[in-house]
Amino acid sequence: MGKRSEELFAEAQKVIPGGVNSSVRAFKPVGGTPLFMERGEGSRLWDADGVEYIDYVGSWGPLILGHAAPEVVTAIQETVAKGTSFGTPTELETDMARKVVDMVPSVDRVRMCNSGTEATMSALRLARGYTNRDKVVKFQGCYHGHVDSLLVKAGSGALSLGVPNSPGVPKDLAQHTHTLDYNDSDGVRALFEDMGRDIAAVIVEPVAGNMGCVPPDPGFLQTLREVCDNHGAVLIFDEVMTGFRVALGGAQDHYQVHPDLTCLGKVIGGGMPVGAFGGRDEIMSHLSPEGPVYQAGTLAGNPVAMIAGLTTLDALSNHLYGELSDKTARLAEGMAEIGAEVGVPIAENHVGAMFGIFFSDRPVRTFQDVADADANRFAQFFHGMLEQGVYLAPSPFEAGFLSRAHSDADVDATLEAARTVLKGMA
Repeated sequence: MGKRSEELFAEAQKVIPGGVNSSVRAFKPVGGTPLFMERGEGSRLWDADGVEYIDYVGSWGPLILGHAAPEVVTAIQETVAKGTSFGTPTELETDMARKVVDMVPSVDRVRMCNSGTEATMSALRLARGYTNRDKVVKFQGCYHGHVDSLLVKAGSGALSLGVPNSPGVPKDLAQHTHTLDYNDSDGVRALFEDMGRDIAAVIVEPVAGNMGCVPPDPGFLQTLREVCDNHGAVLIFDEVMTGFRVALGGAQDHYQVHPDLTCLGKVIGGGMPVGAFGGRDEIMSHLSPEGPVYQAGTLAGNPVAMIAGLTTLDALSNHLYGELSDKTARLAEGMAEIGAEVGVPIAENHVGAMFGIFFSDRPVRTFQDVADADANRFAQFFHGMLEQGVYLAPSPFEAGFLSRAHSDADVDATLEAARTVLKGMA
């Protein structure tokens, strides 16, 4: 660990709770001092001590074109010179909305906001207002931002009411949320048979990215679509992470299951703070000022975020996703193969340009599978890779990401680093 990062972290802790502005940055799952970064370019990051890393975090997913993508930087510079925000409509907002509607299969209209958390919060409010129901279904291991009603874990039984997993979340609010196991289609059907008439919405990460990377089992997303249709509930895909990350039209395009509402973020901001939610006209018409469900945001749709996101989306293509998918598969499968060779069992998942690495001797498809994986070995692997110049997410519960800027040579170098580290762990 570089001396400068340690000094900066010590200073940060004096004025910022935990020394970080987002808890996941704190290195608690792996131990040690978080790195303070100073510069990024392409597939690389440089920390405050000048050490270079191949980066597989990519600002937690947004940077699908890589750090400081030239076209994005130029667009931001030209736009910010005209002003950062006006608090009035701009043509860029319409251009961005039209782009999202064209790219995402289920979206007829879209509303911009400032973060993924705002997107999920607003989508839930809209779903409840549209259905005149209160109850929401979510899944263990799926994270949808720090919205009170979604910071909820499972209760004592599969069909039990939710209980808060953070102080400050009222129990009465949490009890409107039911938490099931991800990939448990039978549990979904049972819950809807019991109380389907009271359920406003099901919200899910179509590919879970907050317990590593866990794809849906065949038929799971189709089950969600079926029960929502049968009981008049709203199906919400939280594609903040998967949107424009696993395919050009998101996970709903990849799996050909279309939700009623979609939450977006990360990639659509090109590295700037942004979120969005959109869906069917019938539902979106209930949103203010057209309808009674209130939502607003002072900086929503600001020109800097819009041009960064629009420029990023303009650079995407099916060809790019094919390349990203191939490189991601080679990286994730290569790590698992190396682990098998040296006697360190690794399970891996990958979809599009997302991947997850788990120190487990069995496939990972549920939150319990992730929890049962060896977190201590992951921490050892993380720090070993850091010493080899590879920056992975500092948690076994976070996905990794590739970008356009990652070359075949980057993947080769990463696999060589993994071989060195895993041999030392065997």
